[in-house]
Amino acid sequence: MKKIIHNLRRQPEEVRRHVLHILIFVVAIIMVILWVFSLGKSLSNPDTKVKIKQDLEPFSVLKDNLVDGYKSTSDVISTEE
Repeated sequence: MKKIIHNLRRQPEEVRRHVLHILIFVVAIIMVILWVFSLGKSLSNPDTKVKIKQDLEPFSVLKDNLVDGYKSTSDVISTEE
């Protein structure tokens, strides 16, 4: 490892920056793969599915209220014409 670091230090700054960008990209890809793997595992848990459904329930109520409000305003506009 020391040989690699010493060899890298002797390189021009442009080469060192390229190596840095490549290493950051590789680490980011590894982190995304691990995140997707762990996310898929946790989402397949039945307890998690029930909790997600309960968490999304207020949003479905909000959506229904918005749709009803839009329909009532369009009904008022159509009856005025």
